[in-house]
Amino acid sequence: MHQQLVVEKISSILEATDTAYDAKLTDLLDNAKRVFISGAGRSKLVGNFFAMRLVHAGYDVSVVGEIVTPSIKAGDLLIIISGSGETEQLVAFTKSARKVGANIILISAKESSTIGDMADAVFQIGRAEQYGKVFGMPMGTVFELSTLLFLEATVSHIIHEKGIPEEVMRERHANLE
Repeated sequence: MHQQLVVEKISSILEATDTAYDAKLTDLLDNAKRVFISGAGRSKLVGNFFAMRLVHAGYDVSVVGEIVTPSIKAGDLLIIISGSGETEQLVAFTKSARKVGANIILISAKESSTIGDMADAVFQIGRAEQYGKVFGMPMGTVFELSTLLFLEATVSHIIHEKGIPEEVMRERHANLE
């Protein structure tokens, strides 16, 4: 019962998400000097998944907040993952990136927000009205899982469009684990 509930809810969110986002996001990634990914809480974990796969696909990626993350500069791309688009720390990161001329994308459950107003693009996952209380999927679960699957599908789009063989991705995978 609960597995079906989760699958049906995530499917409905993804069906309501703009199908052109994967190509748009790929274009933005390809035109960026470097990519920086940030989120808070579980959204940050979703960003970590995406960052790892982008590295496997050959992009220069950093996760904001790691001790080795370099400074962001003009020509770089900051991807913020935030269901609300209002998380204070992420608002501050967005302001800093805007000051230096970096491009900014917000991936969110909302079309309009403080971060979205500063971003170059907002990728709304699903529709706002789909995010009310969902039995068995509390506190942002719907957004986080939907975003994770959206970003995994985007990686699938990237490796398909670029013809990146899994063997090449494996060569880029961490070997100190």
